[in-house]
Amino acid sequence: GAFDYIVKPFEENRLIPSVRRALEMRELRQEFTSFKDRVLSDQLEHPEAFAEIVSVSPKMRSLFQYTESIAHTSRPILITGETGCGKELLAQAIHNVSGLTGEFVAVNAAGLDDALFTDALFGHRKGAFTGADEARAGLIARAEGGTIFLDEIGDLAPASQVKLLRLLQERAYMPLGADVPKPSTARVLAATNCDLATLMREGKFRNDLYYRLQTHHLHLPPLRERREDLPVLLDCFLEKAAIALDKKKPTPPRELLSLLGSYAFPGNIRELESLVFDAVSRHESHTLSMERFRERILGADATNPPFSEVQTDNPFVHCEPLPTIKESYQLLIEETMRRCNQNQSLAARLLGISQPGLSKALKREV
Repeated sequence: GAFDYIVKPFEENRLIPSVRRALEMRELRQEFTSFKDRVLSDQLEHPEAFAEIVSVSPKMRSLFQYTESIAHTSRPILITGETGCGKELLAQAIHNVSGLTGEFVAVNAAGLDDALFTDALFGHRKGAFTGADEARAGLIARAEGGTIFLDEIGDLAPASQVKLLRLLQERAYMPLGADVPKPSTARVLAATNCDLATLMREGKFRNDLYYRLQTHHLHLPPLRERREDLPVLLDCFLEKAAIALDKKKPTPPRELLSLLGSYAFPGNIRELESLVFDAVSRHESHTLSMERFRERILGADATNPPFSEVQTDNPFVHCEPLPTIKESYQLLIEETMRRCNQNQSLAARLLGISQPGLSKALKREV
């Protein structure tokens, strides 16, 4: 059916916006059809694009399916989520699926005033300010034909928000000192850990920019809402840490996953990764020590208590699974050696075994 109508004689200021809206509506319909087809087939067309995002969560799979359906659009995409959820990894995945041949360029807007933001993003002409002895292209020019990823846009100054809005609306920007706008073919992705709707109501974020970005919104759930990913993430980070630190990959104790599952992880995946790397850097035996994890999780601030999804009066529901006899033996030896400052003679006496017997046990661990 008809999308709109125009009465003769045609007026340019009426015709162009109408055509633009019609094209945008057609693009949205194509994206919806693509998304519906992916959901019904339950398949990802480009699974390799999401390889860096380790997950088996149904929530994340649905997010990947929607991401694929909008990756080819020229419209901006807003990615939200708490710190450490992997917003830049998702932005990179969008770029990988999009088929764009230009670069993926990331810009962190946190702490940039309007002058720094404008110069970094749009560049400047020679003589634009004191010290501008030669012209410099901005990062938006480097992303030509590709993707510009603007992180922490909730921190943008009001004047910077105006310039970003112009870039999104007119696909053009003004370098510092220029009097003629330059066109841009870079696709814009934006991310924030802030609640932009709240900032908008408080007058700190432009409503027109907010609604322009909201056309496509991807929200990354925090780690505490996708705890089924803990085993695969733990294994992935143990592997990465072992390679980076040139160590043998340690075996995690069985009760470690239960301990991790009880924690809220305010720093999300980034916090888990740093915790695993720290633990691997300290471990010396075959089995990964629980000490560093217990320090972080059980020593968490009282205002951020361990997370529990299930409330019950059954005292056994929250009990950690017991380690095997072999694991208990290894943990006992490891803890005794730590307390004895790696003195085998003293550790053997505390354990009630001979020193040769302890040496043999330590060799079996390694």
